[in-house]
Amino acid sequence: MEKDNSGRNESLDLYIALSRASQWINAHADRDIRQHGLNRTEFGVLELLYHKGPQPLQQIGGKVLMSSGNITYVVDKLEKKGLVSRRTSKEDRRLIYAEVTDAGCKFIETVFPAHTTVIEQATAGLTLEEKQAASELLKKLGKYAQQTYK
Repeated sequence: MEKDNSGRNESLDLYIALSRASQWINAHADRDIRQHGLNRTEFGVLELLYHKGPQPLQQIGGKVLMSSGNITYVVDKLEKKGLVSRRTSKEDRRLIYAEVTDAGCKFIETVFPAHTTVIEQATAGLTLEEKQAASELLKKLGKYAQQTYK
C-alpha cells in the first residue's frame, strides 16, 4: 500500500530551502555585526529601541523573538557598553523602560546604513520583484504557522 505524499516533499523542500537561506543570510549579517562588538540579539534590541523609541523591558522580548529572561541579560550588556539605559516609568513605577543613549544613536546611525548594504548584497540573488513576492509569501506562511501553533 502506497502512502499519499502529495505536498509532503514540497513542504520539506521548502523547509530546507528556508532554513538554508536564513542560515546564510544570517551568517552575512552576523559577521558584519560582530565587527562592531555586538551579537545579532544585541543589535536587534538596539535597532528596535532606536527605531521604535523607549520600550518596556517586558515587551522587548516579543518584538525581537526572545525570552524575557534573556532580554535582561542583553540590556545589561548594552548598558555596560553605554548604548542603552534604563528608566522607571513615571506613571507606573513597576515598569522599567530601556532606551537608546546618545552613544547608541550615534552607533546605529554609523553602523546601520552599512549593515543594510550587507543585507542587500546577501539577498542580491533575487530581483526586486522576486524579493517582494518572496516577502509576501513568507509573511503569509509565517502568519499561518503562528495561527496554527498550539
